[in-house]
Amino acid sequence: MTARAGLWIDHRKAVIVTMSGEEETIQSLASHVEKHVRYSEGASPAGSHVSPPGTAEDTRDRRFEGQLDKYYERVVAALHGAGEILIFGPGEAKGELRTRLEDQGLGARVVGVEAADKMTVRQVAARVRKHSSR
Repeated sequence: MTARAGLWIDHRKAVIVTMSGEEETIQSLASHVEKHVRYSEGASPAGSHVSPPGTAEDTRDRRFEGQLDKYYERVVAALHGAGEILIFGPGEAKGELRTRLEDQGLGARVVGVEAADKMTVRQVAARVRKHSSR
């Protein structure tokens, strides 16, 4: 039987529920990503809305992106055995993960991408079970 997976994801953590037959596995992955601060126009440290390359803000952005890349690699590795993947969450991370899966040739396994607010682990598992029973 093909394993089905569903996950709730944001930039801070992912809760992955994998189901194969009657067996259910729940895994939480923390991103360890630093909080990403964006400056609004006129509020940047240099007093301009565009930071020149090599500034502290540019360095923070590159570090943030690098940390996200490592986080998404761990999430994709946890999903690798799943034949169907449901992705849901509150922000941009769900779309970024879908793009990453598509880039790795796993996009056809994604059966849905849905918006969802913060959820407990039990709520995530229940949503995945409900979707898998369809």
